[in-house]
Amino acid sequence: MQLPQSSEYEKILLSSPGLLDVRAPVEFSQGAFPDAVNLPLLNDDERHRVGICYKQDGQDKAIELGHKLVSGDTKQQRIDQWIAFTKQHKSTYLYCFRGGLRSKITQQWLYDAGIDIPRVSGGYKALRRFLVEQLERTDNQFDFTLLGGLTGSRKTQLIKHINNGIDLEGAANHRGSSFGAHATHPSSQINFENQLSIDLLNASNCGHNSITLEDESRYIGSVDIPKNIYSKMRISPLVVIETAVEERLQQLLKEYVIDMEKEFADVHHDRELAFEKFSAYLTDSLLRIRKRLGMHHWQTLDKNLQQALHQHKINADTSHHLLWLEPLLSEYYDPLYRSQLEKRKEYITFRGSYDECYQYLTQSISKNN
Repeated sequence: MQLPQSSEYEKILLSSPGLLDVRAPVEFSQGAFPDAVNLPLLNDDERHRVGICYKQDGQDKAIELGHKLVSGDTKQQRIDQWIAFTKQHKSTYLYCFRGGLRSKITQQWLYDAGIDIPRVSGGYKALRRFLVEQLERTDNQFDFTLLGGLTGSRKTQLIKHINNGIDLEGAANHRGSSFGAHATHPSSQINFENQLSIDLLNASNCGHNSITLEDESRYIGSVDIPKNIYSKMRISPLVVIETAVEERLQQLLKEYVIDMEKEFADVHHDRELAFEKFSAYLTDSLLRIRKRLGMHHWQTLDKNLQQALHQHKINADTSHHLLWLEPLLSEYYDPLYRSQLEKRKEYITFRGSYDECYQYLTQSISKNN
């Protein structure tokens, strides 16, 4: 019996179905899709052993070994996991790397258990190729508008609030600066590209001819923006949020201190460990820009940071962090970004407050879409 397959890649990726990834964990860790869940047919060790058998004795012996390794209770446990997953998701697609034997076996075992779901034709590789092709045509598919502003201007927040905004930092799980890391791991290059491509597909599916992106450098943490997209970003119209320094300082205090302390507390349930990790995040982030700050300046800021962390820990008082955040903003971030902005002043089409930029961009979206 021929079990169902699907090559409707856009539908598969945008309809938010359950994506059942039956590749080995090591494959999943190297690249995955945002909504996919890894419930492998073969674990890493089993896959390794089957691979060796395939090279030495051929496909038939490898298949025989695979069935031997995944049999009895082990087989039933994996089938039960897949069934539970399908019950949690109204629409489910399954895939392995190339849409071959592993996904066929999984599909057949599920069918034998009374569950009939389609497998992705071509597997992960075909879905990944589809997303890469989307990235390659992005610069021709959309008009770009960039949103800039000094650090603490709430650029990312505005990007999230407009309906054609593409959140590059969200896709990277990094804020793009020395202090940009989160308590959770940043995206790998492949996962960043997968998420970005899906966001662009959503924009296209919503009928947008233009997108708004934050004015980023080429690298966001350890990932880099695809070359064709970044090249167009550098010559696209630029809208600049202008925000008072005190407001930006409070925003930095919120992002770097208050929000990040909560992030670490959510990840590390031991209070002492969470604060230790949070302190290390701030200390290491400042250390990374020591050369740019200069040794004397860095030592002063680090001393103020350590004192602020001490007061923060014993009194839950975050106000002392302003003693190192203010010079970091005024003597490091602001001169750096103003210099970058000066080089691109010919592309600036609008300057205004957060609300004024929101209104300007909203009106522009209405005209262009």
